[in-house]
Amino acid sequence: MIDSSNATQRRWHQRLVLLAAALFLFFAAGAMASPGAHGPNGEHLDGPTQAASGASKAPRMEARSEAFELVGQLRDDEFSMLINRFETSEPVLDAKVEIETGALKAPAKFHADMGDYAVDDAAFLKALKAPGAHAVVVTIVAGAESDLLEGTLTSEGADAHSHEDGHGHGMPTTAWLVLALVALGLVIYALSRRPGGRTATRSGDA
Repeated sequence: MIDSSNATQRRWHQRLVLLAAALFLFFAAGAMASPGAHGPNGEHLDGPTQAASGASKAPRMEARSEAFELVGQLRDDEFSMLINRFETSEPVLDAKVEIETGALKAPAKFHADMGDYAVDDAAFLKALKAPGAHAVVVTIVAGAESDLLEGTLTSEGADAHSHEDGHGHGMPTTAWLVLALVALGLVIYALSRRPGGRTATRSGDA
């Protein structure tokens, strides 16, 4: 009688332990795969390129001529450009740069510490951040040399990044972890209320 009860308890324990492990692994896997996860600096962890740079999705443009080439990037507070000489890739420093799109025109300030040219005019940035493709013309005057570079900046709009973050899609990581802990707690409670426990105790006392 005692041996039969103990065997039943052991089988019941094994089944519950396996169930607990399966539930915990399931919810833990859901937490790891939950979309919209962020690192400590707010960067997205959905992919390797996003983890490497939080600004990887910032709108960019490239333009070149026989004399110059540039790469521009639209940030939250400025439109930044790096300008090099086309043949030697030598950076063009302290030049006079002006940028225009549509009817808007603005000078670009040279940042000696970063080596870039930036436009922070509010109206100009608002125009570039509007969804769509924007034709951009950059005038460069570097000493006796001058040139016009034309490029296209494509912006998805201010709301595109927050939509791609994955907020509101799927279950947040915290919710998955809470479910895992709840499932584990329920299994522990079931173990404490396992059938046959009282029968074994009474049989042992007898």
